[in-house]
Amino acid sequence: MSLRTQIQKILGHEDLNFLLTNRLPRNTLTRFLGWFSKIEQPWVRDASIATWQFFTDLDLSEAKKSNFTSMHDCFTRELKPGARPLDTLPDVMISPVDAIVGAHGRIDGTRVFQAKGFPYTLQDLIGPQEAVDDWRDGTFVTLRLTSSMYHRFHAPYDCVVEQMRYFSGDTWNVNPIALKRIEKLFCKNERAFIRTTFQGTAECAGQRVALVPVAAILVASIRLHWLDVLLHLRYKGPNAIACDARFVKGQEMGWFQHGSTVIVLAPKGFAMVQELQEGSRVRMGQALMHWRG
Repeated sequence: MSLRTQIQKILGHEDLNFLLTNRLPRNTLTRFLGWFSKIEQPWVRDASIATWQFFTDLDLSEAKKSNFTSMHDCFTRELKPGARPLDTLPDVMISPVDAIVGAHGRIDGTRVFQAKGFPYTLQDLIGPQEAVDDWRDGTFVTLRLTSSMYHRFHAPYDCVVEQMRYFSGDTWNVNPIALKRIEKLFCKNERAFIRTTFQGTAECAGQRVALVPVAAILVASIRLHWLDVLLHLRYKGPNAIACDARFVKGQEMGWFQHGSTVIVLAPKGFAMVQELQEGSRVRMGQALMHWRG
């Protein structure tokens, strides 16, 4: 067994993993990494990326550029043109990110699950100020980005963004180990609620879909292209912003400073692609849900 495999096995132990990623000062570590990752000294950059590659399956062969100014520059890398083909069927919602499929299924009224036996409500997630009727009894899917994945997120269909609400919260790890231990974890962490409406001539035109990017430890910063502010733990508002930003399917909407989770909330009439199960890997541009009407 290689040294890398041995270390990964040790760090994969549930109790140790939970201790190392959650019982330390999460917000302080997150702010520190935000500063450290932007250091542009070549030896800091190279050592950081080499350490990152040692512990993960980081693959930079699809990156648009091969030379990075900092670890942060590598975190937020763009891909080569055409690296993610899009499913262009008009009634198909594509995955907005490269991710691992987590909890998903029907929304029970307004109740969804982060893991078996750990429910939360739409009101917990997007706030009591927001109407939730658009997604009552609809479909949800949790898309988890690992640290080595491509970290930008894209429009899952032709849409207009109508509303954004920002929640400055905690930075719990969002890996499966933490999701089985911390109730309503997504509802505690920093996150953004993005309300969108389907555009175009498809049968599902006019339907509202919500995207909820959730930050985590070392990842507490979200950039949205249509806003001229960086959403982060010390952001002071305004928290609710009316929007009129239009995107075509596959167009980049923003990125995390590292990696985390995007929760997709769809109304009744959408169904998950059958071959996608919990634990499946999905790529941005791949079919995620179909409109069934």
